[in-house]
Amino acid sequence: QLQLVESGGGLVQPGGSLRLSCVVSGFTLDYYSIGWFRQAPGKEREGVSCISRSDGSTFYKDSVVGRFTISTDNAKNTVFLQMNSLKPEDTAVYYCAVDTDGRYGLGALYFPDEFRYWGQGTQVTVSS
Repeated sequence: QLQLVESGGGLVQPGGSLRLSCVVSGFTLDYYSIGWFRQAPGKEREGVSCISRSDGSTFYKDSVVGRFTISTDNAKNTVFLQMNSLKPEDTAVYYCAVDTDGRYGLGALYFPDEFRYWGQGTQVTVSS
C-alpha cells in the first residue's frame, strides 16, 4: 500500500523559512513525478512545485519562483520543499502527491487530478 507522509510544517514569521519533507513508501510501481500542492481555507488546491523522477527537472508556480526549491533524496524516497522568504499568503495546508503516468509532463502541476496518490498534509502558517 502506497503511503506519502509529509512533515516540517509549522508557524513561522514573514520572511522566515521552513523545509517540508515527503517520504514515499510502499510504492512498487514506477512513477513520473512528485508534486507539492497547497490549499488555503476557502480556496482551491493549487500546485506549487513538482520534480521529475527520471532527470530531476523541476517546475514551479510563478509566485514561488526564487523563494521555494524542490529536491529529492532518491535513496531515501524523500522529496523536500525548501521555502524561504515566506509570506502570509503562503499560509495553507501543504500536500505531496505522486503522478504515476506523466501524461502532461511537469505541466500536470496545473491539474491536481492527474496526481493519483496523496499525503495527509502539513499545516504551514506564516504570521507575525
